[in-house]
Amino acid sequence: MKTTIAEVKNYVGQEVTIGAWLSNKRSSGKIAFLQLRDGTGFIQGVVVKNEVTEDVFQLAKSLTQESSLYVKGIIQEDTRSPFGYELLVHHVELIHQSTDYPITPKEHGTEFLMDHRHLWLRSKRQHAVMKVRNEIIRATYEFFNNNGFVKVDPPILTGSAPEGTTELFHTKYFEEDAYLSQSGQLYMEAAAMALGKVFSFGPTFRAEKSKTRRHLIEFWMIEPEMAFYQFEDNLKVQEEYVSYIVQSVVKNCQLELNTLGRDLSKLEKVTAPFPRMHYDDAIKFLHEQGFDDIEWGDDFGAPHETAIANSFDKPVFITHYPKAIKPFYMQPDPTRDDVVLCADLIAPEGYGEIIGGSERIHDFELLKKNIEAHDLPLDSYAWYLDLRKYGSVPHSGFGLGLERTVAWISGTEHVRETIPFPRLLNRLYP
Repeated sequence: MKTTIAEVKNYVGQEVTIGAWLSNKRSSGKIAFLQLRDGTGFIQGVVVKNEVTEDVFQLAKSLTQESSLYVKGIIQEDTRSPFGYELLVHHVELIHQSTDYPITPKEHGTEFLMDHRHLWLRSKRQHAVMKVRNEIIRATYEFFNNNGFVKVDPPILTGSAPEGTTELFHTKYFEEDAYLSQSGQLYMEAAAMALGKVFSFGPTFRAEKSKTRRHLIEFWMIEPEMAFYQFEDNLKVQEEYVSYIVQSVVKNCQLELNTLGRDLSKLEKVTAPFPRMHYDDAIKFLHEQGFDDIEWGDDFGAPHETAIANSFDKPVFITHYPKAIKPFYMQPDPTRDDVVLCADLIAPEGYGEIIGGSERIHDFELLKKNIEAHDLPLDSYAWYLDLRKYGSVPHSGFGLGLERTVAWISGTEHVRETIPFPRLLNRLYP
């Protein structure tokens, strides 16, 4: 029976064949332990000299790291293994002998590992991070599909930008100027006016010369937009969505989280509702914590967000930021003209902002005034203004950065490990 490592639990006591790579091995005079991986998981293969032919045993002892092979044997339970099963090997067939594999079981520098990212992905830790990422993606589709959202794909090439063009990658679109999208939000607003509740999931780009552990040049965003949803409705969707993906990972990725050394008790606490802190109160709190450098009207940096997040064991919303530091499309607070109906969701444990969202301006004249005030070309936003001319309604949305969310849930320090092939300030290879 040909199967995969992920499925061996269904074949205890039976003989199976698995196509695999050798991630590591150790052997003594009479037994060889093969650490095998096949993409679906990792399992130990045990080759006992007295139970196989001499050729098979010598082949098992001579296998090199990352050689590919077919292994045949009996699946048996193993309580000592985190996986719970092992393979008692009867036969080994070599497919390809690997030589001089560069990533050996020793410490390697970050730059070396990033230069070999195409191979580093094979390691048990990187495999676990990618499986967590995949579960977040799967749960994202499940959540929005179950809640009546329609997936819409906004363009990646755009002629304008939701927040200006200072941090956008410029390119030529035949004879016109174009930019790689930093957000699909404006297009998603148009889609929401047609389909009610929509979400997108795709790559976005920021030409931001940052080297922090929270930043990538190319990253993936989940961006829902909802017609007839106001500020409070928006926050409710966000906390329900984040709770859903976290608990899906806890339920379906326990082996991977254990591989990563993640404290499950911290994730189990992440259930809606989430605490909230008004921007005014956040400023007061930071002053009490000794952050004398921050003043009302300033945006928060990583140390400020971390100090606030450390006061809670769940993600926390910081709401009602000053209008002057937020984009032109955000709805002003009806009780105060100097703040807008927006919120950033800050993850616990120092992982920073994972969601930015707001109620959007639905009044034509106010939106037009804001576009002009931000020195943006009205003709580029004519279609966006049309949404306020023809049946405008209150509407809201948000964007979740996938890689920061993967980093937080998996307990990974740097976002470069949360995407298969990261694009960083000085890295476009491999």
